Amino acid sequence: MKTIKLLLSFALATTLFTSCYTEVVVDDYIDEPTISLNQLLGAYELWYVDINETIGYGSTPFLQKAFTLSFRNGTMFANNNLVGIGSTGNGFGIAVADYNAYDMILDVHHDVDGLSTFDVYQVNNNTLELYNPNNDTSYFLKGYQRSNFDYDFVFYDNIHYFLQEYEAWEKTYTSDFGAINEFDNENFLQFLAGGNDSEFRSSQDAPGTSVSNLYWDYTGVYGVGNVSGNMYLKTLTLDYDFFNNEHFELSVINDGKIELYHPASQTVYDFVGRGYIQFLKTSNTKNSTATSTEKLRKERKDKVENPRESTRG
Repeated sequence: MKTIKLLLSFALATTLFTSCYTEVVVDDYIDEPTISLNQLLGAYELWYVDINETIGYGSTPFLQKAFTLSFRNGTMFANNNLVGIGSTGNGFGIAVADYNAYDMILDVHHDVDGLSTFDVYQVNNNTLELYNPNNDTSYFLKGYQRSNFDYDFVFYDNIHYFLQEYEAWEKTYTSDFGAINEFDNENFLQFLAGGNDSEFRSSQDAPGTSVSNLYWDYTGVYGVGNVSGNMYLKTLTLDYDFFNNEHFELSVINDGKIELYHPASQTVYDFVGRGYIQFLKTSNTKNSTATSTEKLRKERKDKVENPRESTRG
């Protein structure tokens, strides 16, 4: 009988211990982030807007413009331009908005675009998802410190947009070597933002002509391509509406100067940017010399439906 009692006591004690242990596990589990959203946003100095990971058919303009975002004590900074990226605002860019972060919700009061509100999800240690329930679209941000962020890669991976950041490019040098060709007569180029995002215009007006007084002789579409094994060298194709294409090797000398090498004639040209355009200050970023509106980065893949739904009640 004593043996049976001891066994029953041991079984009861084991059951109670197991029950208590289970309760401790349940009580200790917290389905909440261990740090606040403000701390999370401030964990990295720069958040790269990985535009090609965007999910959904909508668009949030200030996120389509920005290459990076930074959240600093209620003020949001952005690198909207490639000109000066890495140096403007000590690498943070320019102040573009005020923000308020609470309960994994981010409210952004943008200087131009107004109020946008997002549900924020932490994907992993350095990736955030900003879900905009108003347009059912998610943007993904990857966190970096300024010291380990590759500004050069962002610049050269987006040369297409760099060309749009001046009202015009003026030819300042033509090499003595090289065969005479029709492009020798082109003195200005303009790469238009907005629209189909690939239009250019050219002018044969005399060097030194004010951008506002240029007459655009030719139009067409342009494309920038990569050169295998050389991140710093690109190809530029100008597809004129009524003429043959012109092909170049494109090198960036600095933030305001490019070199075009014309393989067909073996001629080298230098162009200098005229009329720098800072994207943000007004909703219409170009003056009357251009037919476009504003630069918005475009995804390099087809848009897809967003399965995400807002968690707000």
